[in-house]
Amino acid sequence: MTMTPHLDRIAGPADMRALSDSALAELAREVRNEVIASVSQTGGHLGSSLGVVELAVAIHAVFDTPRDKLVWDVGHQCYPHKILTGRRDRMTSLRQEGGISGFTKRSESRFDPFGAAHSSTSISAALGFTMGRDLGMDTGDAIAVIGDGSISAGMAYEAMNNAGAEGRRMFVILNDNEMSIAPPVGAMSKYLSGLYASPFGEMQKMAEGFESALPGPLRDHARRARQLVTGAAPGNQGTLFESLGFSYIGPIDGHDMSQLLPVLRAARTRATGPVLIHVCTTKGKGYAPAEGAADKGHGVSKFDPATGQQAKGKPNAPSYTKVFGEALTQEAAHDPAIVAVTAAMPSGTGVNIMADRFPARVFDVGIAEQHGVTFAAGMAASGLKPFCAIYSTFLQRGYDQIVHDVALQNLPVRFAIDRAGLVGADGPTHAGAFDIGYLSALPNMVVMAASDEAELMHMVRTAAAYDDGPIAFRYPRGEGEGVSMPDRGDVLEIGKGRIVVEGDDIAILSFGAHMGECVKARALMEAQGVSVTLADARFAKPLDRDLIRQLLKNHKALITVEQGSQGGFGAMVLHDLANDGLLDGRCQLRTVTLPDRYIDQAAPDAMYAEAGMTAVDIAATAMQAAGVSPRKVGLVSG
Repeated sequence: MTMTPHLDRIAGPADMRALSDSALAELAREVRNEVIASVSQTGGHLGSSLGVVELAVAIHAVFDTPRDKLVWDVGHQCYPHKILTGRRDRMTSLRQEGGISGFTKRSESRFDPFGAAHSSTSISAALGFTMGRDLGMDTGDAIAVIGDGSISAGMAYEAMNNAGAEGRRMFVILNDNEMSIAPPVGAMSKYLSGLYASPFGEMQKMAEGFESALPGPLRDHARRARQLVTGAAPGNQGTLFESLGFSYIGPIDGHDMSQLLPVLRAARTRATGPVLIHVCTTKGKGYAPAEGAADKGHGVSKFDPATGQQAKGKPNAPSYTKVFGEALTQEAAHDPAIVAVTAAMPSGTGVNIMADRFPARVFDVGIAEQHGVTFAAGMAASGLKPFCAIYSTFLQRGYDQIVHDVALQNLPVRFAIDRAGLVGADGPTHAGAFDIGYLSALPNMVVMAASDEAELMHMVRTAAAYDDGPIAFRYPRGEGEGVSMPDRGDVLEIGKGRIVVEGDDIAILSFGAHMGECVKARALMEAQGVSVTLADARFAKPLDRDLIRQLLKNHKALITVEQGSQGGFGAMVLHDLANDGLLDGRCQLRTVTLPDRYIDQAAPDAMYAEAGMTAVDIAATAMQAAGVSPRKVGLVSG
């Protein structure tokens, strides 16, 4: 068992402020080992958390958290922070049902002042806390920690522009893990050690003197790093951040406590306005398997700490993401006008498969979903056929652009929406619950959902062939159903569903990937002598009105099922039937959707059970609606 003498004495950040600088460095080493040991048991965001160990220790040692508000951007790097803020004993419950979140979460701890899981929100939130302080609220300084990837998003610059104009004291730490800066320890440490000890000097002089006080070769290296990250042109003494009103300090080595501590102390002592501290770190720092991995151990399953070998079960079927990527690449081979856009998630969305074969036609815009959507709209207006591949919850960030730049102009952008429905360990922040409703509300939009991986291939082909306006198709995270796959997808007739199997008593109309559970629900009812029709809607917009009316006419009950929120597919069906006065007949209608609440992380099956969407729930809803009493014990809702 790894010895942790310093960490064992830390109940919270207040205990850290009595430690010497050398003890804090030792504490950081212990925290790094603790992160590795914990994540090996749960899986999670390993590399990003290892990269900020020293930074987390230094911030909590220097600032007065939780009165000072520490806001981690995205929050997937917050594991060291959680260990240091009273949650060490719960780390093995990380991302598990009933356990702690893999991100920051206000309801979990007073040390998490602002919840996150999507990027580029930290500076805006920190400015909000700053304004609260200056308007009399009981809060101290605000510190935003944002990565070089997250700061690529427009929202971060909007916030910095506002913060610079306000001129209020706040701190932004740019965690830059793309740069590598390893200067001679003696020269840098000698300069930094004098910063806090110096009895005079304003913040601006401290920032300006940072590079000039270094030896020549080191000064040149630091200047190049500064120019690359901040956009300062050669010969221009200012940086982009300084132009926005921030004092800029850096770059400094984010793994060297002898650099971090004096800089943070000096900044906290002297700052009167907004300060940006540029810290260079290494993702996966201190754990060779993570440092050596292509993704630096960004997201890992359970693993062996000694070797880094991840424990992954053998897949029974290809993942939806892989099927999409391969189908898109196949269509791109047939049509040179097809291009793909992703927002910093090439492998997560599967477009890396197309990029391997057609690199000139795949565009990663960074964490900039708004730009990505309008960029795709511009390409569509030029005659190209863009596929915009963005997770459901991330696509929410580009909604105005979908409305104004795509749908209003009826431009044929193809939206490939991964992570539809509940997603498991990432919890409610990443659950794709709302896209059916928010896309179906838009004129000109076609909205599809794949019931299995073969259907996904058909929908990729259909989207490629459709040029009359925007079209979207959604599919879940994880493995497919294991169905036989076509050599190439077929072009589906727009707005037409299909009957999977016919019955007489009850009809289940499924939209999307809950079809597998509907098949099980049908089997439960058939076992009780109830004859069930199972239909695949395929389209939420336009609806297959003929199919819906056929099901309504010929059955005692019609149940719609979808992996989405209220106000989605079921609402579209009810609205359509109500307008034709068809809700008053003998056929009873029910909608099975996600409930009107957020569902905490668990295994996906457990989350759908919590949502009341299991096969037993569906069967019970259908039989109750049809007035059929279950003969078998156990066929009850819940």
